[in-house]
Amino acid sequence: MISIISVTTSNITPTTSQTMIYGIIAVITLVIFLGLREVLEADENKSKKIKAFISESDIVIIPLLIVFAGILIYKIITILK
Repeated sequence: MISIISVTTSNITPTTSQTMIYGIIAVITLVIFLGLREVLEADENKSKKIKAFISESDIVIIPLLIVFAGILIYKIITILK
């Protein structure tokens, strides 16, 4: 029974390379959304859909900023050790 639990637990924990890949994906997505938001802010008054997208894009941007801050803090801590 214990061996089954330990095998299952080891399959759930991500490896360092997986974590690095997810971090890169999060940062690239953040850059894309921030760039898209900047480009669309020029046309904000032309369409209600663009205005709605800009106002609702914070739902995606804020969690990605938190992930980016976490990555940045982790990197700073590992450099200072």
